[in-house]
This record gives sequence, C-alpha cells and structure tokens, in this order.
Amino acid sequence: MGMGRAGSYYPGAERLISPVLHLLVLCSLSSLTHIGESQVQTPQCRIQKCTTDFVSLTSHLNPSLDGFDTEFCKALRAYSACTQRTSKSCRGNLVFHSAMLGISDLMSQRNCSKDGPTSSTHPVIPIEPCNYHSRHHQAVQPGTGTGAPEHPRPIYLFCGLFGDPHLRTFKDHFQTCKVEGAWPLIDNNYLSVQVTNVPVVYGSSATATNKITIIFKPYQECTDQKVYQAVTDDLPAAFVDGTISGGDSETRSIWILEKSPGRHVEIHAAYIGVTIIIRQQGRYLTLAVRMPEELAMAFDETQDLQLCMNGCPTSERIDQEGHLQLPMLGLQQASFQQQARVEAQRGVFTLESASRKCREQLEVKDIYFHSCVFDLLTTGDANFTTAAYNALKDMETLHPKREHWHIFPNSAPGLRPFSLLLNALLTGFLITVLL
Repeated sequence: MGMGRAGSYYPGAERLISPVLHLLVLCSLSSLTHIGESQVQTPQCRIQKCTTDFVSLTSHLNPSLDGFDTEFCKALRAYSACTQRTSKSCRGNLVFHSAMLGISDLMSQRNCSKDGPTSSTHPVIPIEPCNYHSRHHQAVQPGTGTGAPEHPRPIYLFCGLFGDPHLRTFKDHFQTCKVEGAWPLIDNNYLSVQVTNVPVVYGSSATATNKITIIFKPYQECTDQKVYQAVTDDLPAAFVDGTISGGDSETRSIWILEKSPGRHVEIHAAYIGVTIIIRQQGRYLTLAVRMPEELAMAFDETQDLQLCMNGCPTSERIDQEGHLQLPMLGLQQASFQQQARVEAQRGVFTLESASRKCREQLEVKDIYFHSCVFDLLTTGDANFTTAAYNALKDMETLHPKREHWHIFPNSAPGLRPFSLLLNALLTGFLITVLL
C-alpha cells in the first residue's frame, strides 16, 4: 500500500494512543485513589514515578518521524526495568500490575525486544539556536554526561525611561535628566536604542520623549536587521519594513505584540533574550527594557555613551544625588505674559494636590511616586501620573529581582522647599496678570 516514503508509516501507530492514555490514567490513579486496603501505595512502591518518567520520555516523540520505534522501545525497556526494581514493594498493588500489562501490550505492538538499550530518565532537550533561553539553559544532565556544555544561569538587567524624563539604569540607579535632543539609551553589538526628548513646558529644563528608534542587529541565521520606530501619535505594530516578526516559518526569533492599538506594544527578541515595552501616555512615550547582562556588556570604547549603562552625564542631571530639585532660573527669566499663557494651557498643582493625585495610582511612596509629584509640579499634565504608574508596572513585569523593585529617594523632603517656591512664583505671576 502506498503511504509515502519507506519508513514513514508505522503499522499499529493508530493503536498507540490508547495504551499511552491507559498508562496516564494509571499514573493519576496511583496518586489520587486507593483501590481497597491492599492497593494503598506505600512509600516504597514507586510505580507512580516509573509511569511519570515514561510519560516524560515519550511525550515529545512523534510517530511520523524516523527513529520513533527505536526511542519508544528504549523508553519502554526503561519503564519495564523501573517496575522490576520496585516489584517487591508493589505486590498486590493493582496499579502496578495494570502497568505491567500495559508495558507488555505496548512492547508487543511496537515489536520491542526485551534486551537492548534504555532511555535516560533525563532526556536531552534539543537546543534551539535562535532562542537565547534555550541556548543558555541546556546544562549537562545529572549522571549522564550528556547535553550541551553547562552555562551559568543568565543574569538579566532592566532599564526604564519615563516622565520628564526619569531614568532607571541597568545598575538600578535612578536619575532625572534634561537630555534634550537625540540620546542613545543602549548601544552594543546586538541592540541599539535611541530616544529623542523635547521640552515639556516653557521655562523648565525638563524634557520628555517623543521618539524612540530601536535597531535589532543581524544575528547569525536568526534574523536580518530589524528597525522599529515610534513617535508621538504613531506607535506602530510593525517594523519599518512592514513585517511583524522575523526568523523562519516554524520558529520566530523576534516579533511584535500589540497590547493596545496606538498605546502599548511589546517587542520580543527571543534570539537575544530581550523584551521591550513601549507606551504612549498623553503626548509622550515611555520605554522599558530587559536584556541579558552578557549581551548588554558587549560593546567597545566607541559605544560608551549609553544612558542605560552609564547614566546621564553630570551636566545633564536635574536631580542631585537623589534630590529632585525643581529648576527656578527659567521661570525667573520668563516674562509675566509668557508665564500666564503657559499656565492658561495647563493645570496648576500644589504639592498637596499633586501628592493626592499621584496617590490615586501609586500606593508606595518610592521614587516612582516622587517622580510623579515632580512631573505634575513641573508640567501640570495629569497624564504623567499614569505614565509613572505604567512605568512601575512595566518594571515589575521585566525587572528580574523583586527585592530591588522599590527605590526610595535619598531625601524626599527635598522636593518640598522647591515645590513651594514654584507654587508661590506661579501664584504671584497669575495675580500680577490679573491685576
């Protein structure tokens, strides 16, 4: 009978599923039920482990592929050997005796010999070359000496940018910076991320992000170069070449996931273990990145200007070692008419009202809360409250160390004198204009 190339059809394969399901039922019975007093499984009777080991050895096998019979028979012989080792302690156990009958039936169906090689109870999982997690988690199997060379568990780093803008570096340093114009967040041999920041309010040195450009560099056979670009009011769900993924037809090495149209996208680059979250809130963009440390460190001296790696240059810092101090110079130089025009376009928050607004979404008074207060006092734009909240949630999603989630400012009260002075100046300006 013509059934394709020789070896692609296995007589009796259609009957295979029934005995395997039978053994799965036995596994469940052995752990969940007792059939009479004589069937209670004692701690010495290890039939359940024998059955679960067999299922794990065969669950990935495909009857349509060459070599199936050989591997399945190896697993059956290992299953049989396991039951023989525990036979004395399982006498009278119905589950054990049913398993023995099931093994005999399957060996007969597959024409398996009783003598021959057996499978290891620690099967080697094939390595996926375009999956960073797969490449770095296939350690030598205990007691077998097989498998890929052992790798240390990868260390992941987190970087985030949001608000006016506030930067959380790979080293968990938290900074508030000016960085107007185009600046590189990440620039290594695998990934480049650049942001463009624009002033958010007249007279303030604070800026916010309105453009993000991400370049995924070519990597072996996994992907060609992929470029993603987002600007205010254009948060696409595709790369600039119009594609939404990269890699071969069976295994995607990189893909874009649109969580909320025009507001929230995620980019997953499995081949380098990178996840990026981009959002738009109000008129500005936020960014969160998780990346393996070994890849983040793969750069030379010409790539040392990276805000995620080294933070903002001292000349670009608004905060002073954790103190969020609001700049006054621009406000003092601005004319009353200019200030009145700006204030007419945005709300005015006091320290108390800004704190109350931020507490609506941020329960812990950590640096995200104080950044929210800073942004409201600086801009009057309530969208920065949600931006801070989303930045916190994205950090909790991507940051690998829960104990490092919350960072508390060196001196949160440092906000108070500056914010009070700002409110006094703004009030004075408005009173002068009204008079």
